[in-house]
Amino acid sequence: MQGIPEQLQRKTVTGLPFTVNRVNSLRNHWRIPRVVPPMEPTTGEPMNIRQAAEVLGLAPSTLHRHLNDGLIAGEQITPGAPWRITVTDALRARFAGEAPDGYVPMVDAMRILGVSRQTVLQRVKRGELDAIHVSKGKRKGLKIKLPDAIADLFDDPKSAGG
Repeated sequence: MQGIPEQLQRKTVTGLPFTVNRVNSLRNHWRIPRVVPPMEPTTGEPMNIRQAAEVLGLAPSTLHRHLNDGLIAGEQITPGAPWRITVTDALRARFAGEAPDGYVPMVDAMRILGVSRQTVLQRVKRGELDAIHVSKGKRKGLKIKLPDAIADLFDDPKSAGG
């Protein structure tokens, strides 16, 4: 079974073909983690940017921004190829007309947590914070659900408990 570098006939910097051993060596050297497949297969309809934006009620540029921020998962066979987004019920639920109780605008989340927008987005991307995109009301955009134990959110887990 060939991987994408072999399919695209990409070469290493020294002109050698990519092999499983070379890719593993690069991953080990640069500490690049392996992809962890989801526990359950993703069920949904794969769509291009335009189709997904229409279904989710967003502008394509907003969808691109969410892809770049890592808030939405998408696939490209290679950089520059068209994006494919699997639109699932869970993804649709992240784009609501109004925010449920407990969600605050991004600026409030930044202020309460005392961190930058980028840090909040990183935490959302890693699943440490929940976010939804609100399309109605005074403030359109992301709203963040703050955890109950805010003080522990940004503590270093390695230093806790010895």
